[in-house]
Amino acid sequence: MINIVLFHPEIPQNTANTIRTCVGTDTKLHLIKPYGFDLEQSHKVFKRCSANYLDLVDLYEYDSWEDFVAKNPNKENYNFITRYGLNLYTGIDAKNSDNEEIYLIFGSESSGIDKNILMEFKNQTYRLPASKNVRSLNLSNCVMTILYECLRQNDFHNLETKEPHKLDFLNKE
Repeated sequence: MINIVLFHPEIPQNTANTIRTCVGTDTKLHLIKPYGFDLEQSHKVFKRCSANYLDLVDLYEYDSWEDFVAKNPNKENYNFITRYGLNLYTGIDAKNSDNEEIYLIFGSESSGIDKNILMEFKNQTYRLPASKNVRSLNLSNCVMTILYECLRQNDFHNLETKEPHKLDFLNKE
């Protein structure tokens, strides 16, 4: 239902952190080339930063933006996260009674999302508020913040709300 899209990701650690988040939330991850790293050569970094979840992520790769659009044509469900966003991220409507795919699209760390793409979808642009002291926020932190807002809107559907792996000592009487 919810998809994370990284447009031209550059820093392998951010992508790896996003992989771990996607595995932990049963979220699909879409990567649009070119990358600022070699996915195969960076395997060691990905393995460490993603806590060995690389093989568990539901990952889709695309050669270009056009390739992504051709394979995911529901453009009305695109949500672009950008410092130029016209709307606050809390305006993303992730409640999905029709089980349609929702796409949260994030740009590269240095240049964001292509400005021509943003102009085409300007009413579907969102931003996280930040002080004027920074140009941008960390990519993987932004992914997690906005993804969890969307998951909250859906009552964290299919996610564990109690500790499933270790003894839940706080709930013992």
